[in-house]
Amino acid sequence: MQVVDRFGRAAFSASLGICLAVSGCKKAPPSQQQGPLPVNVVITVEKEVTEWDEFTGRIEAVESVDIHARVSGYIQSVNFKAGALVEKGDLLFVIDPRPYQADLDRAQAEVERADAQLKLAQIDYTRAQDLRKKNTISAEEFDQKAAGLRQAEATTRSAKAAKDAAALNLEFTQVRSPIAGRVSNERVTAGNLVIAGGSSDSVLTTVVSVDPIYVYVDADENSVLKYMKLRDEGKRTSARDERIPAYIQLANETGFPHEGYVDFVDNRLDPNTGTQRARAVFKNWDTLVAPGFFVRMRVLGAEKYRAILIDDKVISSQQGVKYVFVVKPDKTVERRNIETGSLFEGLRIVKTGLKDREQVISTRLQIVQPGMPVQPVAE
Repeated sequence: MQVVDRFGRAAFSASLGICLAVSGCKKAPPSQQQGPLPVNVVITVEKEVTEWDEFTGRIEAVESVDIHARVSGYIQSVNFKAGALVEKGDLLFVIDPRPYQADLDRAQAEVERADAQLKLAQIDYTRAQDLRKKNTISAEEFDQKAAGLRQAEATTRSAKAAKDAAALNLEFTQVRSPIAGRVSNERVTAGNLVIAGGSSDSVLTTVVSVDPIYVYVDADENSVLKYMKLRDEGKRTSARDERIPAYIQLANETGFPHEGYVDFVDNRLDPNTGTQRARAVFKNWDTLVAPGFFVRMRVLGAEKYRAILIDDKVISSQQGVKYVFVVKPDKTVERRNIETGSLFEGLRIVKTGLKDREQVISTRLQIVQPGMPVQPVAE
């Protein structure tokens, strides 16, 4: 075959030229077939596991009291350091006691006067009894003496009650902490007038208990339904029936080092949030831990059972379906869908899809395909 270029020169095809220039053409050697792909594998382990459920919660005080003035008057002194720990009965404020001391003195005088009248009425009544027996006084006069005695007795009781009320008001001028705990700052300083009452504007300070502490969490509806099912199957006790162990950690902690127990589950599911409130009790390990701290709490999700454990790095996911690549006995790859649980001792619980001592591929997960021959290398 002859080809003419634009210069008018003849050229022969490259294949023909090469065959003429070389004495005999040789065929290219066939390419060598590629061997199995080397991959690292991890061996699955079957073990008895404990599955935990984790929830977000907040610390709250077991007791919290707003301190109000129970009598009106001017603050004479503030007797605590803001933010300090106080004991039950410690003096917090003193309201000017002088008007209430005067009321108590007046009430005491009324009691003494009533006592004197009562003694006189008792003497008159005793004399009237003797005279009545001798018929020297009329029945009407005797009845008057008896009524006078009863009136004097009532007057005395009334005077004593007024004295007790005055003594109580005098006692209320010393505002004491009703609980042990940590006090807030003073909302009213010395020299200010306070009015007896329970309005929010009349709060003198607040006191919250520090030990033990409550942790409140909101469990989602699916978790609640799971617990109900496990209880019906006899696989988990209910917090309504007995105490359930619980563990918490602060935002800067790991490993859930603080142990307590769930002591309360609310009687309704909140329709607005789809959650049910639960409460756990913990011994306070540090008096600086206060209401409002954020915590993570975990509780037992189910009774102990046997399951497969693998590292999270070998698990892939596609459209919400989790799967792993398993090396079959014939050294080929199989994709296996799995159902996972929570972490246990740093490994992921696999509820279904794997068996003990199977080889799961941990490297080149983007390359391997089902049916591909591989050469497993244990990590």
